[in-house]
Amino acid sequence: MTGPLWTVARTADELSVVCLAQQVPPGVQVEPGWRALRVAGTLDFGLTGVLAALASPLADAGVSLFAFSTFDTDYILVRAARWPDAIAALRGAGHVIQRERGETG
Repeated sequence: MTGPLWTVARTADELSVVCLAQQVPPGVQVEPGWRALRVAGTLDFGLTGVLAALASPLADAGVSLFAFSTFDTDYILVRAARWPDAIAALRGAGHVIQRERGETG
């Protein structure tokens, strides 16, 4: 798999893959229409409340999320249709949103 962001999680009950929509093979169950936010920097494992600080304003705004973490940082995916609401909620809570190269909207 290639692309700027993808992850795989496996449990005894399921296999979940997050990737670009164009990489999903035909016939696979998919939940399309998400956009990703990356927590900037490398997070120390001793930090607490990072996801809560992001999830709380989103919950208050009625924006659902899908979160996952890597060794370095955390990611939050929100439905594309709710992207403006998510950005407004996070900015309203004092978070700084930086756009990536080539991103629009």
